[in-house]
Amino acid sequence: MSGAQDQNNQLEKAVRTRKERRALWEREGERSIAHNLAMIGALGWTIVIPPLIGVFIGRWMDGIFASGVFWTLGLLVLGLSLGCWLAWSRMHKE
Repeated sequence: MSGAQDQNNQLEKAVRTRKERRALWEREGERSIAHNLAMIGALGWTIVIPPLIGVFIGRWMDGIFASGVFWTLGLLVLGLSLGCWLAWSRMHKE
């Protein structure tokens, strides 16, 4: 039974969220094109900056430890994962 209750709670939460978003849209109207473009740009930088930081720190660590590209690749993947997660969480807040 708890599985069915969990599904009902999730469905109620989704319906409530949808109603709140609809009410907000009716109050404020649709966002402008400029606002949407600004949001796309901000999301792009949110995704790009962490991998770049990872590459710079990784290159520095590879130079210190003479490890080829071990740290660079690892921190690049870590930075990309972090950037995508940050963009995803920001999109869900909007």
